[in-house]
Amino acid sequence: MNSIRKWHLRTARLGRSMLMLASFSILCATSRAPAQEPRYWSIALADTLMRRNTGAPGEPLTRWSYWKGYTLNGFEMLWQSTGDPRYLEYIEQQIDPFIDHDGNLVGVKLDSLDNAMAGNIVVGLYEHTHDPRYRVAATQIRRMFNNYPRNADGGFWHNPKLPGEMWVDGVFMGEMFLLRYGDSIGDRKYCFDEAINQITIFARHALKGKSGLYYHAWAANPDLATVVPQRKLHWAHPVTRLSPEVWSEGLGWYALVVVEALARLPADYPRRTEVLDIYEQLAAGLKRAQDPVSGGWFFIVDKPERTDNWIDTSGSAMFTYALERGIELRLLSRKEYSSAVTAGYRAITRNARINSDGLVDILSACDGVCVQASYANYVGCKRTINAKEAVGGSLWATVVVEKPGHVN
Repeated sequence: MNSIRKWHLRTARLGRSMLMLASFSILCATSRAPAQEPRYWSIALADTLMRRNTGAPGEPLTRWSYWKGYTLNGFEMLWQSTGDPRYLEYIEQQIDPFIDHDGNLVGVKLDSLDNAMAGNIVVGLYEHTHDPRYRVAATQIRRMFNNYPRNADGGFWHNPKLPGEMWVDGVFMGEMFLLRYGDSIGDRKYCFDEAINQITIFARHALKGKSGLYYHAWAANPDLATVVPQRKLHWAHPVTRLSPEVWSEGLGWYALVVVEALARLPADYPRRTEVLDIYEQLAAGLKRAQDPVSGGWFFIVDKPERTDNWIDTSGSAMFTYALERGIELRLLSRKEYSSAVTAGYRAITRNARINSDGLVDILSACDGVCVQASYANYVGCKRTINAKEAVGGSLWATVVVEKPGHVN
């Protein structure tokens, strides 16, 4: 199929009004002006990402990673919202180097839940283009789960090199792929059941009291010496086996996968009510924990009284998306939760800046935080400009809030 024909097929499927496209294009152009706050941060941020990530070696988005999948999912949402074909074309440009003519994955190690995340957007490309290469590639990722290591209760290890360790990050990375694969390609019962299993297994282990909030990680207690000699779980409590804190970005991963599971699972699917109960309690917990001054959420979500704690853009963006998405799906009351979404959006955009080059910078976040052994270790993580997860999360949140008619 030639490129012109492919473009026409895509735009035909969109069915978006030309008026919406024109208005978004104008906003896109004006968002590049240095120091001028854009009307739509989502468009300004997507354009920034495209300018900073052209596909050249060494650019953050070039390599196969969970961040690639996470961020390109945001591009997909923006394409669906605006109808601008540039965003779908950009997704293809970023994914196609990893898939050969026959659909085989090239240069991709299927050795962790993190590396499954980008498979989510591979399934998306199959949905939008019906190119069989994407189906083949997605099926190769699906096979990774057949023999993936897990604990006795069925919970996936975050990484084969981390025996017994179940991280909330991995629940998002693995189940976002399985949910979409099952919904669009096949093996539906396994994929949906496995996603529900992983979400609920983690919930049973990591819920903090009756808060509706969850710790970052939990570890089973295998004989580690027989698996990884000399390994010590420095972060795990000796009795509970839990990590010490409710970390904002980790809880954000969980909030995202839970609400997206509810979007995919049919209303009458077995055990869906368990996931819905988790989501409703989590949403209530997030509303209680939201900072009334900034509208954001603290890096350690439930310890706002600590003077060294700080508002995290990454987690705040994830929570804002998760709440607004729940309102869209009619899982939450707009009357009850819309003010939390509005405040969250303002907190995110207050930590966004247009720099002298006309590009968006995202502030107040950390890049690549792993499980930490103490509160001090968490809050002491170095904050950086344009932390990858905060950039991807800000794209998700601004896209969902800035849909036509949503921005005040």
